[in-house]
Amino acid sequence: MELSTRNYCIILAGGRGKRLWPTSRMERPKQFIDFFGTGRTQLQSTFDRMATILPKENIFICTSLEYDHWVREQLPELSENRILTEPVIRNTAPSVAWGGVCIHRECADARIVVVPSDQVIVREDAFRKNVLDGLNFVGNHDIMLTMGIKPSRPEPGYGYIQMGETTEFEGITKVQSFTEKPEREFATMFMQSGEFLWNTGMFLCNAQHLHDFFMEVIKDMPYRMANLLTMESAEERRQYVKDYYPAYPNLSMDKAALEMTDNVYVMQCDFGWADLGTWHAAYECMQKQDDDNVVIDSQVMMEDCKGNIIKLPKGHVGVINGLEGYIVAEEGDVLLICKKSDSSSLIRKYVNEVGIRFGEKYI
Repeated sequence: MELSTRNYCIILAGGRGKRLWPTSRMERPKQFIDFFGTGRTQLQSTFDRMATILPKENIFICTSLEYDHWVREQLPELSENRILTEPVIRNTAPSVAWGGVCIHRECADARIVVVPSDQVIVREDAFRKNVLDGLNFVGNHDIMLTMGIKPSRPEPGYGYIQMGETTEFEGITKVQSFTEKPEREFATMFMQSGEFLWNTGMFLCNAQHLHDFFMEVIKDMPYRMANLLTMESAEERRQYVKDYYPAYPNLSMDKAALEMTDNVYVMQCDFGWADLGTWHAAYECMQKQDDDNVVIDSQVMMEDCKGNIIKLPKGHVGVINGLEGYIVAEEGDVLLICKKSDSSSLIRKYVNEVGIRFGEKYI
């Protein structure tokens, strides 16, 4: 099947992945790791997936300066102008704005999909259909469209999108409200109501609307990424980004799209999804062994153990007895043993405390 040259993709690959510590480390975070032992890292798998949906030369990678070398090493087929390296970390909205301008310069009527680099997609064919349907929709409508998944559990680590008014396109509704990482009690209420979808962090829109969107949500910024549209010299554009990117706010695309504009819609999808953001999420998305244990690409002997997730380095052997509901994760010089149910908040705390007490080389 011929891939439309109007379809473009921005892959976000600048995150530090602290919630999957210690496997994900600041020096090499989760998107640059072959987490599942498939032979491809999360970034490479995301690139491969999107290259079946649109031309691979239409894929842009946004990353931070400290991870530029990982992108170049893992995706050597990418041309220089497809790697957008942020001079400073400014969250995902500025990355998308920059990528959108680069795409707009090439194709004013482009349709754009923005995807994180660290997600698990189970049904690739269903995902492909949803993305292409969404790109066609935003090609004919000046809106921001996100992809939502029906919750399968009350997961407090995800964002929840409330569906509102229906549209003429089946499965697409206006976004009524958005709640980021609610308490478990509210997550349970949201799931039981049937009105909410998980936020996947994937967004679709056309190039012109993306330009207009950022002009709307960041009204008072003296610096506009859109100024790059009128600059002919690549060197001039690089210098402009270097000089002015720090002036951009530390703003996530989730907040910008789902909280700062009314013109946002959600497509209900069913392609089997998990955000590889936490150990608990990794546990939920993987096939369980005996006694509901999950062992990720590791050599382990387990006895009288239930509901654990284990990830050890190559060449290490784990022998575990009598453990229930724990994370056991080792990488390099750090071993973590932590209750799975409390992992999101605890790991953040441990990362900070380890950095202070023992030094940043351990985080």
